[in-house]
Amino acid sequence: MNTLNTDKIVGLIGLLIAVLVGIGVAIPFAPLLLLVCGLVFGYYTPSEFQVRVIVSAIALTTFASALVAIPEVGSYLAAIVGNIAKTAQGAALLIILHNLSKRLTPVTQS
Repeated sequence: MNTLNTDKIVGLIGLLIAVLVGIGVAIPFAPLLLLVCGLVFGYYTPSEFQVRVIVSAIALTTFASALVAIPEVGSYLAAIVGNIAKTAQGAALLIILHNLSKRLTPVTQS
């Protein structure tokens, strides 16, 4: 059964903030909140999904600017996707730093 756990709740909060800011609602410290949501989401991302998160962060960042060309709603879509990209970038950043620290930490032999 699918239950709401920490990463899903934080992911939904990040998505809600991204949409609200994208449509013009002023939320103080929104970029920081999106980054923190991404960091938490990245912390709880299982290793089999880490590459997907990193690729998604790159793709969302790239595609956000292309959406501006859509008449009437393009600027809103670009802002929403750009904000979702900020969350994904936070998750990707934590995954990359965590993997880097695991790689550079010496293995102790017992």
